[in-house]
Amino acid sequence: QVNLVESGGGLVQAGGSLRLSCAPSGTTLSINTMAWYRQPPGKQRELVASITRGGRTNYADSVKGRFTISRDNAKNSVYLQMNSLKPEDTAVYYCNIKTAFSYWGQGTQVTVSS
Repeated sequence: QVNLVESGGGLVQAGGSLRLSCAPSGTTLSINTMAWYRQPPGKQRELVASITRGGRTNYADSVKGRFTISRDNAKNSVYLQMNSLKPEDTAVYYCNIKTAFSYWGQGTQVTVSS
């Protein structure tokens, strides 16, 4: 059983910043791709950003230039720096890691007020 511990969500005004963190608890894994997804109210879960073990990144068009994904392979951690936040960024954000299997975090709420 792999538990992903997420932190960093919260309430912020439009234009503000937040930094999300995620790491597996209690185990050492050989992780390939790490990613952040989000699920806005009443909508489907969508990919926000991903990063390979080698550092190649991919972003949703809606967050390009505002969000930055990074990872620390020594700590098996992934981060999402979110700047210039907009009300439409409001969602539950989920961490995802892929080894031979895919694991999900419990989600952390990000709310951006206008």
